[in-house]
Amino acid sequence: MVELLTYAYLDRLQPQFTSFLGTIAQGYLPLSGQASLWVEIRPGMDINRLTDVALKSNDVQPGIMYVERSAGVLELHSFDQGAVMEAGNAILTSLGMKMEDRLAPRLVSNETIKNVSDFQCQLINRMRHGNMLLPGETLLTIETHPASYAALAANEAEKAARINILEVRAIGAFGRVYIGGEEAEVLEAQAAVQHVLDSTKGKQNAGK
Repeated sequence: MVELLTYAYLDRLQPQFTSFLGTIAQGYLPLSGQASLWVEIRPGMDINRLTDVALKSNDVQPGIMYVERSAGVLELHSFDQGAVMEAGNAILTSLGMKMEDRLAPRLVSNETIKNVSDFQCQLINRMRHGNMLLPGETLLTIETHPASYAALAANEAEKAARINILEVRAIGAFGRVYIGGEEAEVLEAQAAVQHVLDSTKGKQNAGK
């Protein structure tokens, strides 16, 4: 029995998040402005079958197909929003599910650190694949469950405010997003993330 953990449709990939994906994705790299779909399932190996279903259903490209310890993750993208949605529908039909059968996202952590010190900036900048955090800026850290909702959080944060995406981890037990910038902009991004995750409906997610 397949469990649908994440089903997240991103209508328009933002420039920074798209560029970030270019540093980590091993498939066909997305372009800014494309629509994107993130699917996360358990057990993980079934993601291979769902990738086959999606790619044969429509003209979409896979950016990420990854199997980790307990889950599989697939990212698809195209400039044709309809093609991405139809590929998603093909996946859901194959599973015998509706979009509402996904787990609702749970915001595990949503913290800001103001006036970040030089030393903490150095630590964070060593692990990031995106932009750098500068001393004195505000740092926003987000943790999501299931993990792939981190992609939705990062993209919506960039839509809402002039922030810097430092790191996004959308695979694993939890998703994590690191964002930096001026305090007012970071707080605006934080509110946008809270709103989009609260409005993404699905099965009750009590966590583990």
